Amino acid sequence: MKVKGYVHKYADNIDTDVIIPARYLNTSDPIELAKYCMEDIDSDFAKRVKKGDVIVAGSNFGCGSSREHAPIAIKASGVSCVIASSFARIFFRNSINIGLPILECTLASEKISANDEIEIDFDNGIIKNITKNEEYKANPFPDFIKDIIASNGLINSIKAQI
Repeated sequence: MKVKGYVHKYADNIDTDVIIPARYLNTSDPIELAKYCMEDIDSDFAKRVKKGDVIVAGSNFGCGSSREHAPIAIKASGVSCVIASSFARIFFRNSINIGLPILECTLASEKISANDEIEIDFDNGIIKNITKNEEYKANPFPDFIKDIIASNGLINSIKAQI
């Protein structure tokens, strides 16, 4: 599986309260959550983000509360992948559970800039920065995670197996 998109770049320690502020947690509707994604750190994100775009951040992305709303808001906004040097463990698992691809790659996190165009090959873990003509290597997903993402989440993956 491959995706291509433009980068929205963020720093370290982006917590779930910034990804989707608590004042919007009165709904679990993905389309409604997407309207407010990243609002407190990037007020124009929901207007600028296009289907296929990628979030690139520093370390500890998704820290804070364990709300599943955060990866849902990101995915519903059209983001095809989040790349960071590290993720909070609960955010990592919540993302995989809903079928949002995330990759840990410190070099990509450091070298990729806002608005760069990148292409990601999930099968091989290759991140190509088209803008800078650079390539970075992340660990590819194991087969069971590829299946979850291809099925659009854990529940769909389990349903397909039964």
